[in-house]
Amino acid sequence: MYCIILKESIWNIFCNFGPLYLVKVCPNAAGVEPGFYALVKYFSAAQASKAQKATHGRGFFQSSPLKVKLSTKQYPNFLHYSKPLSRSKCQDLANHYLGFNGWSTHIVTLKDITNCDDAGRLSTTTGDPQEITLKYGCIMDVTFPQHGLSCRGVGVAEETVEGTGPDVVLPKRGKLQRWARDKAVVDAFEKVLLLVLGNGKVVVECRVERDDVLQDEDLEGLIKVNDIPWSQFDPDGQEENEDIPWDLSVNM
Repeated sequence: MYCIILKESIWNIFCNFGPLYLVKVCPNAAGVEPGFYALVKYFSAAQASKAQKATHGRGFFQSSPLKVKLSTKQYPNFLHYSKPLSRSKCQDLANHYLGFNGWSTHIVTLKDITNCDDAGRLSTTTGDPQEITLKYGCIMDVTFPQHGLSCRGVGVAEETVEGTGPDVVLPKRGKLQRWARDKAVVDAFEKVLLLVLGNGKVVVECRVERDDVLQDEDLEGLIKVNDIPWSQFDPDGQEENEDIPWDLSVNM
């Protein structure tokens, strides 16, 4: 119980210097003076350094001063093998730097793809209950209206379900839809760069990969607009009659 109270106190102090990724409080190891130590992780190294300088040697919720040091552990593979942030962490960062109205999400499509690939196959093994693999795919747009930018993410979620009754399948479908949406949001935020300038302003950049651009075979069903010269319809070169009524229509 005391660890929980201590964690809340530490969080309230260090969150003033920037959004926190993690606060973990643990008792000292055996053989060491009784007490606790805490691990505080920031998203930004600059904010961690600022917090260390501002809190070291000061007493906040105790009589003795805090001893705050920057971690000396090195993670050489951090940039190459780091896991993506969860959806909740992405939302926390976006809300902190951009505000609740500074970004939004929009579902482009949320589709049952159970019958695609190997999903949707029933297990027919003798003695085993009947199983089906459910699979959902989602495409999500994350938009930053104040910066005029948007990023698109893709998420796929699947799970094997024992039994084919509606009481089993329907709850799983709802859960898989949520998983697919969350994965699509995370995938979109992986392409977002939040640049915090020295004056406190935040610049948003989106990294667009080559795979995010539609290929020619993906253009089916889209409207194609061509620029056709007027001379094709007026070979004599006569000026356009301004009295001719124009009606632009698109047949889908």
